[in-house]
Amino acid sequence: MSTYNFAELVYTAASRDASKIAIVTAQDWEITYGELSKRVSRAGRLFTALGIQPGDRVSLLFVNDFRFLEICFGLIAIGAVPVPMNSKLGAETLSYIYEDSGSRILVYHAAMTDKADEVRRRVPGATGLLCLENDGLDGSEAQPAQAAGEREDAARIYDLLLREQPDELELYPTGERDLCLLPYTSGSTGRPKGCRLTHGGQLWNVSAVVEARDIRPEHRIVISLPLYHKNAMMSMKGVFRSGSSAVILDAPDPERILSAIERRRCTYISGVPALYRMLVTHLKQSRRAYDLSSLQYAVCGSSDAPPELLEDIRTWLGADVYEGYGLTEGGPVVLESRKGLHKTGSAGIPLSGGEIRIVGEDERDLPSGEVGELWVRNPGVADGYWNLPDVTRRKITGDGWLKTGDAARQDEEGFVYIVGRQDDMINVGGENVYPKEVENILLKHPLIDDVCVLPVDHALKGQVPVAFVVTGGELDKEEIKRFFIERGPAYAHPREILYRDSLPLTGPGKVDRTEMKRILAQLTAENQTGH
Repeated sequence: MSTYNFAELVYTAASRDASKIAIVTAQDWEITYGELSKRVSRAGRLFTALGIQPGDRVSLLFVNDFRFLEICFGLIAIGAVPVPMNSKLGAETLSYIYEDSGSRILVYHAAMTDKADEVRRRVPGATGLLCLENDGLDGSEAQPAQAAGEREDAARIYDLLLREQPDELELYPTGERDLCLLPYTSGSTGRPKGCRLTHGGQLWNVSAVVEARDIRPEHRIVISLPLYHKNAMMSMKGVFRSGSSAVILDAPDPERILSAIERRRCTYISGVPALYRMLVTHLKQSRRAYDLSSLQYAVCGSSDAPPELLEDIRTWLGADVYEGYGLTEGGPVVLESRKGLHKTGSAGIPLSGGEIRIVGEDERDLPSGEVGELWVRNPGVADGYWNLPDVTRRKITGDGWLKTGDAARQDEEGFVYIVGRQDDMINVGGENVYPKEVENILLKHPLIDDVCVLPVDHALKGQVPVAFVVTGGELDKEEIKRFFIERGPAYAHPREILYRDSLPLTGPGKVDRTEMKRILAQLTAENQTGH
């Protein structure tokens, strides 16, 4: 078996042009590939000095900070396995991930101190390594936070220990099928599951994405989504693979994103629908004109994007929009639209070297146009779920097909359309209704800004849809229902309309359907008791 260490991405880019800017940080510091490769090497040396061995897992709990990347790739370089944590999760779930992964250390940003302390309280023997707010890149000395001197791990401060390490590191000779990353799924149903991503699989996926997006060294992306999430992390892998540059912001603030595009001449952006809605709203309301002429395209993925939003992005950002689809255990990227190969509403076609199937309940392939479960097979698919052999056997076939659980259809030209989650489907008197399709119709209404459709029990139909809507003006419930019936099948219309000022979002910017289901259950219970 050939060897390949995924951290080679950074070192290869540095060998091509060490002076090229790799990252512009949230503090506007510029980090070259030469400097980044040295910091990755020092990080690897540091973890080796702390006793981390090849195959060991290390959990990372961070806000958007470039050190998250150098730590990830430093661990990968020595054959260890980063476990990126969703910082939006509660301490109970974070503790579960730390313990389930068998992590040796929790590396955390100072802004995450409270959650890190809670994890260490809940998990006996959990060890912490603190990253300070300021690591000295601005020319000042890194100093412990105000109370760090009183902390039990005050001597274990990443930034201070990093400075003691040599600049050079010999990469550990990992095999292509060795474990590279262990991200955990969101856990929207049940507990999060660790996805075993390999060195070779990650190289294939990032290479295919760079090819599909035609990312070149002169390109520059702006990233404001959490780096722990597959959308932003995949973008950063693409940057390193292509030797291009990234502007990393610490929060998805529309003013800062648009200013970064203008000032840093960013050529593309990757995000989720909620982010683009924010940008479009800001541009519509702002009295300032931004120079976005450098922007060539926008990648929209990780969640459903209605056609009206895609058109708004084209109009207000002045760039083409390419949709995509992926999932943590799927590569992560599975489908991509690209220049000359995109249709509005479609997530695109499989990446080069990837395959898909649309299968029915009997697990036979369905003809074009019919909705079934999306199965994917490619070199980047996880080789299993961590500590879950039964789930692995149920979700991944012996010949490598991953059952995604997503409902989709494929047209005659090969373009794939994601309809929704299989388990979100609503059976209305024998008719299959997918929430996304109902939501897309409702979002055509000019006064509806956002919507989430969920099922409720019904005495005659079994289940029927209800819709939570965020409106930009006065809108009568019956008017909303009529609007839908005029444009969609009557059996799929929402039987109840519930108004919200906003919809809760997950860290990556998706509507938090788990939280919405909890809210709906609470409202239903209150109605039944008369409260």
